Amino acid sequence: MATLGDIGVAAAINILSALAFLVAFAILRLQPFNDRVYFPKWYLRGLRSSPVRSGAFAGKFVNLDFRSYMKFLKWMPDALKMPEPELIDHAGLDSAVYLRIYLLGLKVFVPITFLAFAILVPVNWTNATLEGSNVTFSNIDKLSISNVPNKSQRFWTHLIMAYAFSFWTCYMLYKEYEIVASMRLHFLASEHRRPDQFTVLVRNVPPDPDESVSELVEHFFLVNHPDHYLTHQVVYNANKLAKLVKKKKSMHNWLDYYKLKQERSPDPSKRPTKKTGFLGLWGKRVDSVEYYTSEIEKLSAEEAAERERIIGNPKSIMPVAFVSFKTRWGAAVCAQTQQSRNPTLWLTEWAPEPRDVYWPNLAIPYVSLAVRRLIVAVAFFFLTFFFMIPIAFVQSLANIEGIEKAAPFLKKLIEVKIIKSFIQGFLPGIALKIFLILLPTILMIMSKIEGFIALSALERRSASKYYIFLLINVFLGSIITGTAFQQLNSFIHQSANDIPKTIGVSIPMKATFFITYIMVDGWAGVAGEILRLKPLIIYHLKNFFLVKTEKDREEAMDPGSIGFDSAEPQIQLYFLLGLVYAVVTPILLPFIVVFFGLAFLVFRHQIINVYNQEYESGAAFWPDVHGRIITAMIISQLLLLGLLSTKEAAQSSPLLIVLPVLTIWFHLFCKGRFEPAFIRFPLEEAMRKDILERAKDPNFNLKAYLLNAYIHPVFKDREDDDGSSIHEDFEQDTVLVPTKRQSRKNTPLPSKYGGSSSPSSLPDVQEKP
Repeated sequence: MATLGDIGVAAAINILSALAFLVAFAILRLQPFNDRVYFPKWYLRGLRSSPVRSGAFAGKFVNLDFRSYMKFLKWMPDALKMPEPELIDHAGLDSAVYLRIYLLGLKVFVPITFLAFAILVPVNWTNATLEGSNVTFSNIDKLSISNVPNKSQRFWTHLIMAYAFSFWTCYMLYKEYEIVASMRLHFLASEHRRPDQFTVLVRNVPPDPDESVSELVEHFFLVNHPDHYLTHQVVYNANKLAKLVKKKKSMHNWLDYYKLKQERSPDPSKRPTKKTGFLGLWGKRVDSVEYYTSEIEKLSAEEAAERERIIGNPKSIMPVAFVSFKTRWGAAVCAQTQQSRNPTLWLTEWAPEPRDVYWPNLAIPYVSLAVRRLIVAVAFFFLTFFFMIPIAFVQSLANIEGIEKAAPFLKKLIEVKIIKSFIQGFLPGIALKIFLILLPTILMIMSKIEGFIALSALERRSASKYYIFLLINVFLGSIITGTAFQQLNSFIHQSANDIPKTIGVSIPMKATFFITYIMVDGWAGVAGEILRLKPLIIYHLKNFFLVKTEKDREEAMDPGSIGFDSAEPQIQLYFLLGLVYAVVTPILLPFIVVFFGLAFLVFRHQIINVYNQEYESGAAFWPDVHGRIITAMIISQLLLLGLLSTKEAAQSSPLLIVLPVLTIWFHLFCKGRFEPAFIRFPLEEAMRKDILERAKDPNFNLKAYLLNAYIHPVFKDREDDDGSSIHEDFEQDTVLVPTKRQSRKNTPLPSKYGGSSSPSSLPDVQEKP
């Protein structure tokens, strides 16, 4: 079990690591040849160019202005200078609201930390319960609730603090929810015109023997939305074509690499060669340039044939379409209402913005989604269950006695004080961090299999899985397995009835493990994020081997994004740890506060200068953030209730039952008060924005604007055969629905002015272009 000295060693290692990362970043960011690595966002926006250094050749690569090194920490105040409205314009609402999660952590935990250290730490410290027990403990555990004797009146203090902490957290959650909801509505109201504001995604279009999907969609919406339907775009299954395009792009990169290699060779007549086998390890040796040129020609032919097959084959058209309307109001009505008497057909939802669409999943049949999600749920259950094995291994590292029994020959080495402190104070945290590295990628693959069609939805779904995983394995798993390892001797020599009490006493003691994990992941890990070591290396490798033009150099930059699917659940783990241990082991709180402060500074800098978000959801993720913090509160309250029960606090324990009930009521209140702003778009706002836009730009050609917005990316490089867009005449008195349906061939379209129309035997009339 980690002692105060072990925590000190771990703190020293992680503080030095964090400082080393921050200093290295502060120096590397000043070098001209790293400018595109540390400021890619400004380059992508065309607001920054490569630094021009006069003088020696070395000045093009190394900053020789020694005065600039005197201000190498200037990035810290610079990261805080940009006001929030400007940050929203610069990086989007998603990024600005994401930063507010860290601010919320500071608002919640800074007052709680002061209050806990002023009241709870003295109450816990001024006891000697652990010294008189047979429980394994360290000096740091004397600051926890475990050091308070059973049936003590001092538990009233913990009860009152639990209520105070919960009420303060709820108050801050309410205020933050109110602010973010207001920010979202203001953002949507003031946002520039975007295709998704006018577009609805329609799924599960029913098959029809007389009409194609495109004709059926047009017919349905001309009948049911006659005054607002504008145009639509059917979805093609172009997944195979997309793979060919991706493979061709990779071949082009290799061709550029070998051509550049030949140009830079001292002997230009000597042509580069490669083996055609797996990874170039075996096979026939061929001329590299000729080989990749030939492969590209073959892929180009395959690509052209596949493109023609998709366009010419009706089976390539999926029962999915992006339907656009003349007004936001019309789109809002369609997206938020049931379209058919059969609730499983003509399913509508707001279309993601074009950048947000995950095209491969649009080709998945809607009927298979339920089966896919069931299979993924079962796979996730087994993944979570079997991951208990590495969690148990990590906890065994924190138990010196267990290591000595497993490897007796290491006993003398382990007993060296500095090595023992390293093993108990640093190794468990870094081991857990390593085991979790691949997990977000695995969970994202599982979310893609489930069939979500937007990148934002994929990230939110993956984040939900990751949070559940961290809750069950990292939090509960570490407590259970860690307690089993630490108190094994007690379990053996006591009756079964006393085991729950031992576990109850031991839960606060696991704070030492979580402290080491916070320092590894939340201190050194966050500081390592700003250094961007991996993108730095990859950029310079690409720059040396592949870059020939400015466009190549721009593509070599890897700005990345926030990574909501992995970053937000990690933040929620810190909320959970802070709320659970605020009452039982307050010594953990300062480590949480340092994390939130450092992370806010680092990620604000990254969002301003580095990250280039792939999409903008208008902070649609905030209800998930709020819900997970509420979950953490309820877990903390239930664990405290169980802990006080094992401590035989009969008078104070029953009063804690009210707290989870009040927290759930608060969550339902906030859900009803604020969540609609994140799910539905008010018709009032839609109409107001439509009126203002028509008054400002009455002649805007909306159909031309929306015409190619939702075309699959692999088709976007094709020229539009029409050559120009035709302005839609909105003032038609009577238009008949274009259809090839035999049974309802002449369905009339009602006039937008409300005139009656009766069925007639008029011939087919196509929509007037």
